[in-house]
Amino acid sequence: MILRPLSGVMMVLLALSSHALFAQEDPAALGCGTLQNAYGPFDYRTDKGRLGIVEKFHFGPGQETLSNKVGLGGNIDYTLRAFPNHHRALMSMMKLGFRERTSKPKGADYTIKCYMVRAEAFRPDDAMVKVIHGLYLIQSGAAQEAVAKFEQARELDSNNANVHYNLGLAYFDLKKYELALESAHVAYAQGFPLMGLRDKLKRAGKWRDPVAGRAGPVAPDLPSAPAEIVPEIESPDKGTPESASES
Repeated sequence: MILRPLSGVMMVLLALSSHALFAQEDPAALGCGTLQNAYGPFDYRTDKGRLGIVEKFHFGPGQETLSNKVGLGGNIDYTLRAFPNHHRALMSMMKLGFRERTSKPKGADYTIKCYMVRAEAFRPDDAMVKVIHGLYLIQSGAAQEAVAKFEQARELDSNNANVHYNLGLAYFDLKKYELALESAHVAYAQGFPLMGLRDKLKRAGKWRDPVAGRAGPVAPDLPSAPAEIVPEIESPDKGTPESASES
């Protein structure tokens, strides 16, 4: 997945408007705790100076790839309490839940759903958080809910090719092939490198090459920035992880 962070000015404007655009779930009301923490909470996108110490001890390559199993869930949990919208840590917690086939990985204080709710409540203007939440929903078989998250992400950052790509995947799962095709055209026009969505549409007999000059809507007024690549999640079985107690 490709992340294109917004400029400081744009993030401020979106932060002011995003509460009005999207109703946020209250973490405490859902049993997901409060955002208060001994260290933080900090914004993953902007508080880079405070990020190193957390990643050094709690979210190194071993935790991100799930290869270091010592205290794995607890270390990712620590990272997400200090940086609730830590994109890569959210992805790793999600993958850990699918690997363990549970909604609450071992060592985690909360369910995967809770970490998504906490991240959105912390920074409702963070489009990538909504993308990751959408990925969790689509991998859990909730394509309609995933579409809602991806559409919210598109409202926040319509120049993010990853948003359009994953929205297209969700539309495809709902058999809304024309919308999936439109999203695919936009994603590829914006440089998205993975061909999975195109291949799905081809196998379904729904792919058409875009008409020259009509790749789809792009918002030229939004700033672009160097991309951060975050790997896609793949679960061994598509469907909701085996239930654990929601906390």
